[in-house]
Amino acid sequence: MTEDRGDVLPPGLELAWGVQPAQRRGPKPALSVEQIVATGIEFGDRYGFEAVSLQRIAAQLGVTTNAMYRYVRSKEELIVLVHDKAVGLPPELPSGWRAAAIAWVDAQVKLYENRPWLLDVPIRGAPVTPNLLRWLEVMLAALAETGLSQHDNLGCLVLLDGHVRNYANLARQLGASDSTPVQAEQVGRFLVPRLIEGGYPTVASLYLNHEYEDELDDDLDFGLARILDGIEVLISKGV
Repeated sequence: MTEDRGDVLPPGLELAWGVQPAQRRGPKPALSVEQIVATGIEFGDRYGFEAVSLQRIAAQLGVTTNAMYRYVRSKEELIVLVHDKAVGLPPELPSGWRAAAIAWVDAQVKLYENRPWLLDVPIRGAPVTPNLLRWLEVMLAALAETGLSQHDNLGCLVLLDGHVRNYANLARQLGASDSTPVQAEQVGRFLVPRLIEGGYPTVASLYLNHEYEDELDDDLDFGLARILDGIEVLISKGV
């Protein structure tokens, strides 16, 4: 008898690791989990995260929504599988923890540029699926040479991941905005005198020197360098 762990393990965990449920009696399945996941990724790439649904995938594949439950238990399970597959495998990282961190961050930024809808996938806990854990594995392996504890290395990784997500979210929102840029001529004519008269001398100086803009410019590299400098201080303390 096959043990049913579906109510114990997180949704999608078994399927993500290739553990298939016991085959039910009846006609041979017309679809596969791989087809369903590939269609879900296609919808995400074309229409965004909200389009990844059992109903839309079923219609695309020519089956009823109820038929989908032969392959995945729920929408939550579908999202877990689609997320892990869409993220894919990380790149091979260079030697040296700092160079590895830069490459790891750059690869994630490119991933979110290509698939910004991944930023909308709910975070329900620590990674447990193969590809997400591989991203974790390669960066933790690089950080292992720092001599820091596993706890601190994991904290460093979470800090890097947070920096990526914050930057990617800002980049997406700014890229999608059709608002008039803050450095537009008409905005300047309105804003500058009010900044000066209203007691905002520091902001006014930033504005006049074109340092106050709604573009990210080198924000990613600047923030990453400060994070890496902080990790180096932690390493030097031998904590």
